Amino acid sequence: MKTRAAALLEQPGRWEVIDIELAPPRSEEVLVRFKAAGLCHSDEHVATGDMPVGSTPIIGGHEGAGIVEEVGPGVTRFAPGDRVAAKFVPSCGNCPSCYRGKMNLCDLGMYALTGGMLDGTFRATHKGADVSQMTMLGTFAEHAVVPQYSLVKIPDDVSFEAAALVSCGVATGWGSVEYAAQVAHGDTVIVMGVGGIGINAVQAAAARGAAYVIAVDPVEFKRTKALELGATHAYADIAEAADAARLLTNGQGADAAVVAVGVTTGEHVAQAFSAIAKQSTVVVTGIGDAAAVGLPINLWELSMMEKRIQGVIFGMGTPGFEVPRLLELYKAGRLKLDELVTRRYRLDEINAGYADMYAGKNIRGIIVHSE
Repeated sequence: MKTRAAALLEQPGRWEVIDIELAPPRSEEVLVRFKAAGLCHSDEHVATGDMPVGSTPIIGGHEGAGIVEEVGPGVTRFAPGDRVAAKFVPSCGNCPSCYRGKMNLCDLGMYALTGGMLDGTFRATHKGADVSQMTMLGTFAEHAVVPQYSLVKIPDDVSFEAAALVSCGVATGWGSVEYAAQVAHGDTVIVMGVGGIGINAVQAAAARGAAYVIAVDPVEFKRTKALELGATHAYADIAEAADAARLLTNGQGADAAVVAVGVTTGEHVAQAFSAIAKQSTVVVTGIGDAAAVGLPINLWELSMMEKRIQGVIFGMGTPGFEVPRLLELYKAGRLKLDELVTRRYRLDEINAGYADMYAGKNIRGIIVHSE
């Protein structure tokens, strides 16, 4: 079949909307008609070259939701007509990580940036050439063939936009607080960067009973939104936030700091590290240049104060569990999702959407597919 997709023809590159040919789903694969896709910064890391991929052209998008239209042989998890959200980390249920309940670290994740499907081949072509799919998904396409392991069913009474948000940004930000930082009642939490991921760390910290939730972002619009969604304080600079945390805790510092900066550097991590108290945690959720190494932190402080630095993928949660759970919180009015969508874009407006992200105009932009 023919469909349209936003792809990078080279890396670094700019998003271009192209016509593609899709092969039918093979064994354990599903054809999905995507209805909504989130403009996550991770896809822009591919566009800038910070995140190397196996091959180009590559269809972007890993945050999304849609409807199953066709299933291939051996598919047991889905049927045509099922409403689904994407899982940018697939989960097989059979590898050592899955058996330990760490499905966000499933061994199938090794294929996420190779470009092809699990068998190493491709399902999309453009002008006769193979086209890769971001994390075996490519939600910037109107239709895509994806592994059944990369989807999760969603309720009939939630919108595709809400489900798309939960499929990456919301679950990652929320889990960074709940699982990685293990924030408890009365804690003081700093969230650096309150875009599409950090804003949900703010919501989670408030929901878990943190006494003080300190948002840090240079963009006033984002600080205002953070205060609306659970932050008690908001600052433009981490130094101000760190001083506030110490003033609020008799000089101790924050119990946790979540680093959700769009392009995270070692300096960001070091700033968060200096802002936390003894036996507290820095959660590194944001990503930057995949080749960057080194953290300018004090090793004596690391050991003598028992501070921790914790990396995170998908908020350390199990995708098939987190997506439905968070959608139930949304339905109950305990999690704000609609308020996260700043603007909706057509597929042809994708570069305008990312320009708005860089300009600090969006918490989360959403592509609404026309079909």
